Amino acid sequence: MKDSTLMKRQEMIHSRSHMVMPFDMNKVTHYFIKTNNGGVLRIKAKDPADTLQISLIRKHLHKEGILFSKANFKDPKTLHGMHMPGLKTLSGAKGKFTVDYQQLPDGAKLTFASKDAAVIDALHVWFDAQLRDHGSDAKSKE
Repeated sequence: MKDSTLMKRQEMIHSRSHMVMPFDMNKVTHYFIKTNNGGVLRIKAKDPADTLQISLIRKHLHKEGILFSKANFKDPKTLHGMHMPGLKTLSGAKGKFTVDYQQLPDGAKLTFASKDAAVIDALHVWFDAQLRDHGSDAKSKE
């Protein structure tokens, strides 16, 4: 059974998601997949024929990819809090990682890569925090 504090936090994240994400959280799945040199943040529509959600996912991740590549993590801080694990390191790591945006048939993804061990660790810690906060809305693998 989940801790009630964690469940309340996940409900709060879900209810506030519209502050930074334009799509319907009930119609998409987030994936936070760790890799040896970073990770992949993928969002896909649960219904591959839902062109509205797919378009909104693509717009969102394209915008976030540009911000993240500048070490700007304002949207995750807005939704998850200023002290979200990993964000302090990532916000100070401009130029130490890359972010590659790619459209997919059912959504889009951002691939984060770095050669800096501290940045890779921060990405993994951030992904773990995202998985905790999103609960059943997110997965660690496809």
